[in-house]
Amino acid sequence: MILYITVAAVTVLLAGMVDNHPTRRPYKLTRQQLCNKVCLTAVFLILFLLSACRLNVGNDYAKYVEFMHLVNCDAYVPTEIGFNLMVKLIYGLSGYENFLLVFAFYSFATVFLFLLAMYRQSDEFGLTFFLFMTLGYYFQTFSTVRYYLALAAALYSMKFVLQRKWGRFAALVLLGATFHKSLLVVLPLYFLASLPWKKWQLAIAAAFCTTFLFLQDFYLKLVVFLYPTYEDTEYLEGGTSYISILRCMATLAFAGIVYFMKSRKKQADIKNGESATNKNEELWWERRFWFYFYLNLGALVLYVFCSFLPIISRIGYYLMVSQILFLPMLLKSVPEKRWRRVFRAGILLAAVLYFAVYLKRASNDGVLILPYRTFFFNEMVNILSDVT
Repeated sequence: MILYITVAAVTVLLAGMVDNHPTRRPYKLTRQQLCNKVCLTAVFLILFLLSACRLNVGNDYAKYVEFMHLVNCDAYVPTEIGFNLMVKLIYGLSGYENFLLVFAFYSFATVFLFLLAMYRQSDEFGLTFFLFMTLGYYFQTFSTVRYYLALAAALYSMKFVLQRKWGRFAALVLLGATFHKSLLVVLPLYFLASLPWKKWQLAIAAAFCTTFLFLQDFYLKLVVFLYPTYEDTEYLEGGTSYISILRCMATLAFAGIVYFMKSRKKQADIKNGESATNKNEELWWERRFWFYFYLNLGALVLYVFCSFLPIISRIGYYLMVSQILFLPMLLKSVPEKRWRRVFRAGILLAAVLYFAVYLKRASNDGVLILPYRTFFFNEMVNILSDVT
């Protein structure tokens, strides 16, 4: 636990020195740009090495080693073609079942894509990275490695949705889906969140959500059709997350407060004859605000009405991950400096408490990122194929 706290503290301090909107000078590297490169490289190396050097850390590490062995033996595995081809390629180049290198590849790609997405899309990289660490996103990459690579791709793809570059968005999602097909759900969900919903349309959507209450068997059959390996398994038991519900409700409430404060400030400026905000900037802010708002509203609906669906948290996380971009954006938009400080303190305190609870449960089943082990000092335990 001390190792994880130290890593989080050091990387957050380094990220705090990064300005992802630096002043640029033609043909000249500024001090801030140089600082960004050094700090981002250091953050990447720390996170990558901690993840790549682990051994049997994560709730499904041994299961993935088993899957890799079966892929190498040309046996059936319920994993996607991207994962299978990557295992085949690495094992073939290595000349043996080098599962450590496969995990290192996933660590490299996942950490790099998350950092790139945060740097290019956040209003305040330091705060976004702080939330990325304290809300457990980084440490959860130790488990379900295919899913978290897909989640990183989903976060990065939000840029293309907001820019209306649908071809690039679809291409990235389809590529990511070759590693975890659940990523395909963001194609309709992100598109729907990007629409300018009217009140009557929201009313129809709310009425549709009630079908989840009395058509549960139909939706479960649809899930089994899409994921045949879930049939007659514990994955169909469903469940929800009350912490995720609280996070979504708090985020939406904060969004409503900021939107009200910003609108009141705009009206006061117009009344006093002060210059209005640049129209293009205002339109861009509005587009991002409603996109992130609808993503979190969608996540709340899923957790409340669709708890019967298997692994609903995976779909919900594709929507909730926007919070690490949405909260810094909202905080920056608070008109009054005094209130901005109050809200910042509240966000930081809530995130630290969440991190403390997460670490307290880090050794529990379903997480299992404690104790931390490295292949330098430990041997891999036998997998199922070794004992049968």
